[in-house]
Parts: sequence; C-alpha cells; structure tokens
Amino acid sequence: MDKSVVLRAIVGCEGRHNSFQCMTGWRHSEMRSMGGHPALGSVLHKLHGPVDKSVTPYVGMATQGVWKDPGQPGFLGPSYAPFKPEGQGLADMKLNGIATDRLDNRRQLLESVDRLRREADATGQLEAVDAYEQRAFDVLVSSKLVDAMDLSKEDPKVREQYGTGKPYEFQYDGASTNSELILMARRLIEVGVRCVTLTYGRWDSHGNNEGLVRHHGSRIDQAVAALVNDLEDRGMLDDVTVLVWGEFGRTPRINKGAGRDHWTQVSCAYMAGGGMRTGQAIGSTNRLGEHAKTRPVHVQEVFATVYKNLGIDTATTTIKDPAGRPQYLTMMDPIAELV
Repeated sequence: MDKSVVLRAIVGCEGRHNSFQCMTGWRHSEMRSMGGHPALGSVLHKLHGPVDKSVTPYVGMATQGVWKDPGQPGFLGPSYAPFKPEGQGLADMKLNGIATDRLDNRRQLLESVDRLRREADATGQLEAVDAYEQRAFDVLVSSKLVDAMDLSKEDPKVREQYGTGKPYEFQYDGASTNSELILMARRLIEVGVRCVTLTYGRWDSHGNNEGLVRHHGSRIDQAVAALVNDLEDRGMLDDVTVLVWGEFGRTPRINKGAGRDHWTQVSCAYMAGGGMRTGQAIGSTNRLGEHAKTRPVHVQEVFATVYKNLGIDTATTTIKDPAGRPQYLTMMDPIAELV
C-alpha cells in the first residue's frame, strides 16, 4: 500500500453500464455527433505514436462477455482504435510459413492495386485501412507482440505470484477473473505498448454481493499486488500508472436478493505508480457510504492525473476534432495531493 493510492470518494459518474467514461473521462453523450471523445490509449497513439513500429501503441484485452469494450477512438477515427489480440486476431499475427521477402512482395502488389482507390476516398475509412495494413505488416515481421503474449516464456515464480484467477465464478455475461491477463499487460508494456486496457471479472452484483466480492476481490488483490511489486522490481513503476475502477458505485444498502444495485453518487478507485505521491487514502464518504463527505475526486481529475504522469500537460494540450476545432483532453486539473 505504500506504493498505492486509494480514492474513496469518486464523483461525476454518469451511470451508464459501459466502460466509456472509464476509458475517456467524458460522458457518453459529449461530442457524440462526431463519434465521441477518444479513449486515453487512442490519445496516446495520436500524440506520441508507437515506441516501436512493430508494436502497436494501444492494446485492448477485454476478451470475454458483453461488457468487453476496450475503449474506442472516438472522433480520432478507426486508425487509432485499440488492437484486440483475441481469437483469429491473435492467429493472424503469425506468418505461418511465408518468408518476409514474399510478404514484402505481397505488400507492394497490394499498394499498387489500391492506389487509385485510396486517392478517390474522402471518408477517412480507407486511410484507416492503410493504417491497419501497415500495422499488420509491421507486426507480422516482428515477434515482439507475439512473444509478449506468450506466458510460457515468463518466469514460473512470477506467474505464481499473479495467480490464475481460477476457478472462474460469478462470470455470467461478463469477463472472467483471468489474472494472467494482468501479467500479460505488464509484458506488453515492457515491449513498448503505451496503453493496455482489460476487463477483470463481472462486478454487477444485484444478487449474492458478498459471494461475488469475496471471490473477485481476493483474486484481483493478489494480481494487482503482484503487478505493482513486479513493476517495481523491474524499475518500471515510476513510468507506469496502474488504474483500477468501474463505471459507478454500488448501493449502500443490501437489496432483497442480498445484492447491491447501481449507485452513481459516489464510487472508488485504486491507483499506483506513475511517479505519484503514493501511500495515501484520499477522501471519505459519510458513515453509510451514501455520498462523498471529504475530498471528492472527479472522474476527470483522475484522467488529468494519468495524463500528467504520462508527460502530457492537459492545461495546454489539445487534439483537433473532425471540424478542425481543438478539444482539451480534460476540463479539470490533476489531483493535487498526488502530483
């Protein structure tokens, strides 16, 4: 916990049952006519680009269930969407016996066939296809991403520290408690991915809240603790920000099904690393957990803090929307207690 921060009074939650606000900091309706605000990973891709051309800047690993949105590029367009290494997408990352020189010949042929079509396009969709193609070719001729997702190459002692998260229970239509995805996220960051998102478990506890939270909680505690210690052991903790949260809180009173329902008045979050002043618990609720009592922290303050940790000044940095107007990344300042 000396490396961590607990935010006990998160406010500003919209109440929508999806990850949009957790990925962007903005409400779903804002900028909707232009596609909505882009997710943090898309912003990093736009502003900083890839660390290595063979490593996509943004990976979304929300791989199971209905609630699996890894973040969307919004008005930045599909060129800045996250890469999703699941199923066929992961299989397609391998050359499967084709030599790199033959692959390059295929790329040249593809470019010559598509040249006129690209020049005629005015929607931006074909430019996105071009970006996907280039990214795919770069990935295919490099083993970095494939190796990062191959946990058989990880130290067995490190894998044991994270755990597996099994048995997977209370999954319903959500994600499993796959703790190995958290280890995979560290491996992806280590090879140059700028942002990794994932969904862990399914926390919509309208029934049997105690059973669900005891099951999910013990597993995420183990995996996140292992992640923070692992990052520190590798000298990466000050350069990586860990953020764990959800789209809103839960009702302070138990319902008739022994569960808790949706509660937008106050929520909570966990942060670690990023060079922040850690070892703090910030804010509090009233004794019943109904609303913020001291130091409420807005969702946008959290995003401003993460951007600052990544070297981005949200007071001066903007990105242009499709109409050419500059849009700020957040309208609030970083959390003063942390920076």
